[in-house]
Amino acid sequence: MVNNSKKHASKLKALVITAPGINCDAELCEGFALAGCTVESELLARLSRDPSRIDAFDLIGLPGGFSYGDDIAAGRIMAALIRQSIYPALAHAVERGCPILAPCNGFQIAAQAGLLPGPEVGTEWPAEPAISTIALAPNETGRFNNIWVGMEVPVETKCVWTRNLEFSRATGLIPCAHGEGRFVADDETIEQLEANGQIAMRYSAADHFNGSRNRIAGICDSTGLVFGLMPHPERYLHWTQHPRWTRLTEAERSVVPPGLQMFQNAVEHALQTIA
Repeated sequence: MVNNSKKHASKLKALVITAPGINCDAELCEGFALAGCTVESELLARLSRDPSRIDAFDLIGLPGGFSYGDDIAAGRIMAALIRQSIYPALAHAVERGCPILAPCNGFQIAAQAGLLPGPEVGTEWPAEPAISTIALAPNETGRFNNIWVGMEVPVETKCVWTRNLEFSRATGLIPCAHGEGRFVADDETIEQLEANGQIAMRYSAADHFNGSRNRIAGICDSTGLVFGLMPHPERYLHWTQHPRWTRLTEAERSVVPPGLQMFQNAVEHALQTIA
């Protein structure tokens, strides 16, 4: 099925939205390209002048890094610019079935821009961005952590990016690099996310380093299309990126790395949407 997806994925176009300070855009572009897409990288400032250009793309990525130097707070400036410029175009993209990936700084941006956790199940996207009910706070460690951690994917998740990931205990690691990644929300929001299947990924109990509530590493909106996470799947596209790849068995390395699987899942979904 993977090969068949890649055979037809070339018809799909992926957009990676960049800004000063972002440093993971090339990796995000590679993830989409390896999944078979044609990829374009574009500055937010240029898209802001003509947001309708977003309508031409089938998948979208908000990269990690330090957008605008993370001045004021992580992702705050880029989120504010998105809210006043391209938010309607991004909301329309979700309504037409466009998967959106937002790792690390992208997650911080998506939360503050009103893209996550998104509208309630069965409701339309609002014309104006809502105030987010979630936040990414400083890590409990009080410092920036750069570490590979174990991941878990809830069976009941709606997320099109993480459903049916194939990995073992040894290969189910994912790189994290952040200082403000502790997922926080009030009890009602947490209960809604859990009940709606919007928890897309958790840190394993042994690797819960930043203090996120319910060990939440990533969530999706109610459609399962918009996926925000603090880990970096775009840094796990090849087995040689795994910290102990030489110790993995041949059988473990016979499948696609989990990071790349996420991109392929989204591409497969996008292909079904436009079929």
